[in-house]
Amino acid sequence: MNNQELNIIAKNIRKNILSMIHAANSGHPGGSLSAVEIMTYLYFEEMNIENPKDENRDYFILSKGHAAPVLYSTLMEKGFLDKDLIPTLRQVDSKLQGHPDMNKVAGVEASTGSLGQGLSIANGIALSFKLDKKENRVFALLGDGETQEGMIWEAAMLASHYRLSNVTAILDHNGLQIDGKNEDVMNIEPIEEKWTAFGWHVIRICGHDMEQIRKAFEARKLVNDKPVIIIAETVKGKCVSFMENKASWHGKAPSDDEYTQALAEIDEFGGDK
Repeated sequence: MNNQELNIIAKNIRKNILSMIHAANSGHPGGSLSAVEIMTYLYFEEMNIENPKDENRDYFILSKGHAAPVLYSTLMEKGFLDKDLIPTLRQVDSKLQGHPDMNKVAGVEASTGSLGQGLSIANGIALSFKLDKKENRVFALLGDGETQEGMIWEAAMLASHYRLSNVTAILDHNGLQIDGKNEDVMNIEPIEEKWTAFGWHVIRICGHDMEQIRKAFEARKLVNDKPVIIIAETVKGKCVSFMENKASWHGKAPSDDEYTQALAEIDEFGGDK
């Protein structure tokens, strides 16, 4: 698909995200909206995943599990989930729980939400593929706050030690977490140098520029002796003016008026970058 086609899908994913969070009056819009372009490129261009049950598929792990709306919305655009489920986010007995449940949704490879664990899950899957001499790849989306957890760095060490070249981590580096700016809560910089020191190949890009994302994944294919992390510089709440770069929109739902404004802004500006 070309970049314009991908950006149109990204616009639809953003609308799905806002619609489900508004309907639930609960959820995490900021970090879901910041990851939209990355998710769009992964599912519609990069990953081998035309059937969520195909044993040869690539695997995706949403380590920042609270951003479940971006995963559900992407799976809907992919045709793996029915859009009729949009109003059911976070409802009792719904498939669309507040954090992804692998027992409820085809296409969810791991039940995540306890932050810091997703990269370890990805490593375990990837190592099993290596041992079985399979070509499947594993992708994991991390959040900034997660990189303050020791388990992430243990996982980083393991992936490097076992040369898990079939693992790609993507850091949704929007600079914010629930309590504010990263540097005020627990500074994670110099993030690029840290991953390099742990033996990873690092690629740094703008996470909203589809051409940069494309080039990053093309460059990633040239690395076959170590794990790769793509540090994607993003904007929390991207494409909604009153949400952008606001930690307060980490985990709350828009009002009726805010929802209407957000959809209008996405229609006007979203997907045209």
